[in-house]
Amino acid sequence: MTLSLKDRLFVASQYIAPHHALSRLVGALAESEWGPLKRCFISTFAKHYQVNMEEAERPSLDDYRNFNDFFTRALTAEARTFPADTRTLCSPVDGRVSQAGAITDGRIIQAKRQSFTVTELLGGDAEQARRYKDGEFATLYLSPKDYHRIHMPCDGTLVRTTFVPGRLFSVNGTTAEAVPRLFARNERLVCEFDTERGRMVMVLVGAMIVASIETTWAGVVAPMRRQIQHQNYNNPKLNFKRGEEMGRFRLGSTVVMLFEANTLALKESISPGEPIRLGQSLEKVNS
Repeated sequence: MTLSLKDRLFVASQYIAPHHALSRLVGALAESEWGPLKRCFISTFAKHYQVNMEEAERPSLDDYRNFNDFFTRALTAEARTFPADTRTLCSPVDGRVSQAGAITDGRIIQAKRQSFTVTELLGGDAEQARRYKDGEFATLYLSPKDYHRIHMPCDGTLVRTTFVPGRLFSVNGTTAEAVPRLFARNERLVCEFDTERGRMVMVLVGAMIVASIETTWAGVVAPMRRQIQHQNYNNPKLNFKRGEEMGRFRLGSTVVMLFEANTLALKESISPGEPIRLGQSLEKVNS
């Protein structure tokens, strides 16, 4: 992919932009409950991105207290379905497949001519990274128009989380093509789970003007100290069922999933550029 001059300028501007200050400003505006401002934001956004409010639990735009409340809106129970076989591993989000496939030589493909190591993604933990040697990965991009709650792809027990501070580059396709090690440079939350197939990681990646990342067990993830922070979850255990909400993005971003070797065979349709929906199966079915 050859970047246009416009794309190159867009990428270059991100290197000098005040990522966190800009995100905090957008976050403050998105939290505003002032009627004229929130109505303008919500109605303009819904029209521009052609948001399907018929599948929302609250279909009226007037029912939301601020833009963030609208952006992280819940869907009706019938809006997304999961396979009948409860062992089937499914997509945790609505979005598009950015990249997916085998973890080779400890590296994950980001885009053509771009990759990063599992160790970098996990915040420098080489021991944790070795667990996913020769495993599989799937990087799922959520655009602004998508549903922004993140659900469990299978039953699992939370083992630990790692907050990794970093930059907040945009995570769209253009930036993924141009910024080396993008997902290993952006601020992120690494969530590791025990499942019946072994360990699984879901990395929630922050991005430009993403006001915050939330989890259902800890709320908004916004540590005051800008350093790597680990949190173990042993007692009490936090157990999740497939399809249960585990987090959400306040504005769009990306989820990177990691699986141990020989635990998952990705479907051919889970390939770069393909749309994906919450509950859609990620794996091949043995005939």
